[in-house]
Amino acid sequence: MPSNISRKELVRKFRSLGYLGPLSGKRHQFMIKGRKKIRIPNPHGSGDIHISLVKEILRQANISDEEWDKA
Repeated sequence: MPSNISRKELVRKFRSLGYLGPLSGKRHQFMIKGRKKIRIPNPHGSGDIHISLVKEILRQANISDEEWDKA
């Protein structure tokens, strides 16, 4: 099950799932896998990304909780 994580850990897990990046966009960076393009939050002071945002990012990427936990 996803939980609050750092941006660095989010990027690491996406890379282990086959995504490339982060790449620069206009307002946010993003990660890509084939034709799938997933925006990721910009780095901020606190560092941790709230679980609700992690779940929304995973929903947009069609990544199950099981896949995320294995990454």
